[in-house]
Amino acid sequence: MTLQEIEKAITDLPREDLSEFRDWFLEFDAAIWDRKFEEDAASGRLDEMGRKAIRDYEEGHCEEL
Repeated sequence: MTLQEIEKAITDLPREDLSEFRDWFLEFDAAIWDRKFEEDAASGRLDEMGRKAIRDYEEGHCEEL
């Protein structure tokens, strides 16, 4: 199935099915993002970013939200 066929199929969905698809896709996409984040954390790719955030906090470069 091509991307254009998928787009067409989604465009043709009834409103109720589109809503259900949207909910499913958001969960699907979030799960992919979570797995990628976990892989990056486990591999050390985020270590420098974490060290910089801690350094910025300790140097007073952060504001309360």
